[in-house]
Amino acid sequence: MKGDHPSLLASILLISSLLLSTFMHDARAEVITLTETTFSDKVKEKDTAWFVKFCVPWCKHCKNLGSLWEELGKTMEGEDEIEVGEVDCGTNKPLCSKVKIGSYPSFKVFYNGEEVARYRGTVQGTLS
Repeated sequence: MKGDHPSLLASILLISSLLLSTFMHDARAEVITLTETTFSDKVKEKDTAWFVKFCVPWCKHCKNLGSLWEELGKTMEGEDEIEVGEVDCGTNKPLCSKVKIGSYPSFKVFYNGEEVARYRGTVQGTLS
């Protein structure tokens, strides 16, 4: 019995890791990470509006918004005409410069490849 403890512990850790990774994947299933490579093609999709959050990992407001953004993605799951995306401006600086991101987080709506709306204001206004 004493020799079974390490293998039992390893099995529990393996199962826990698999369940946790599955849960974490499902929580973000509908928030699509956009990059310099994918951004242009995605936001040009015909008859699809893209609501995109531009953020950086070190921004406190971006971190605080994380779970709310994921909930929005889950809420919009299955909608054919709107997608929820996010861009990490820390790793996609040229893209963020191109779309004129000056503060974090920033939000823009794109339709058929064109910016049709952007949010200007404080994060507190967004969360209240």
